[in-house]
Amino acid sequence: MFDEKLLSTETSGSSVQLVRRVLGQARPYWPHLGVILLLGLLAAPLSLLMPVPLKIAVDSVLGDHPVPGFIDAVVPDGWLASNEGILFVAVGLLLAITFLQYAQGLVLWILQSYTGEKLVIDFRARIFRHAQRLSLRFHDEKGSSDSLYRIQYDTLSIQSITTGAGVSLITAFATVISMVVVTALIDLELALVALVVCPVLFVLVHRFAGRLRKGWLRVKKLDSTAMGVVQEVLGAIRIVKAFGQEDQEQDRFVRTSEDRVRKQVRVAAMQGGFDLLTGMTTAAGTAIVLLLGVRHVQSGVLTLGELLIVMAYLAQIYQPLRLISANLAAVQLGIAGAMRAM
Repeated sequence: MFDEKLLSTETSGSSVQLVRRVLGQARPYWPHLGVILLLGLLAAPLSLLMPVPLKIAVDSVLGDHPVPGFIDAVVPDGWLASNEGILFVAVGLLLAITFLQYAQGLVLWILQSYTGEKLVIDFRARIFRHAQRLSLRFHDEKGSSDSLYRIQYDTLSIQSITTGAGVSLITAFATVISMVVVTALIDLELALVALVVCPVLFVLVHRFAGRLRKGWLRVKKLDSTAMGVVQEVLGAIRIVKAFGQEDQEQDRFVRTSEDRVRKQVRVAAMQGGFDLLTGMTTAAGTAIVLLLGVRHVQSGVLTLGELLIVMAYLAQIYQPLRLISANLAAVQLGIAGAMRAM
């Protein structure tokens, strides 16, 4: 239905070079992107604090272990003199961390929305200006529907690559690293076991990334083709009616749209298979860590509260890894759009 040679050319470029070109387009908004990145990185320390109240409740209220040292350093001694006081400290800490997490998310979302929309408007304006400067021969040969699709829809890629999936991926990597470091300080063996799944996930990402990008390029091309059919028919509606071609044009539009649906379902199935494999991989890692962690508690290497906090950190490790896999499709969709727009 469309030029596979063109598709091969579009997918052969370096993704790194393409991202650099996109960042070059976003140069006027680098300060905004820097603030967004810093706000995103704040999620890592807040995630590190989230399981602490549970550990305090289990080890220091239900058990007889001392509270963590940093809590003892900032909380007045009188508050920690009784189990009730320690429990109130744990509850207050939980509420404070939750408030900070939601406040950080709100400010980040507002700034991402503003910066992303401004980036898209500027990118569209630049491509629209470029399209007007192209020769009449170019427009006669290519038609206007594909250019229209690239200006209106492919330009959204700059938002996805910069303020959307791009920031989420950087934040996810920072969270994974911080969680692994803290988990290693608690129990090095469990941290190493948790990291076993990372090479497997890397292989999965490597195998699926290019296939997803090619799939999205095919879907976008068919979207553009369907739009071209509509534009051609409506632009020449008098001729279509004069020769009674309504049914033929309807069939042409439906065939193109159905082909697009098949390609879209194929990409969705590919993404679903990738999500299934990553989910089972992280579940296997969690199961192994749980098995070893229970044995460490039984042998006295860990307290029950420390095991709970390790399992919580493990969930915090694997959640960003699953987020990376979930954002993979969005990133490849953004790269596909950026290839067409550039």
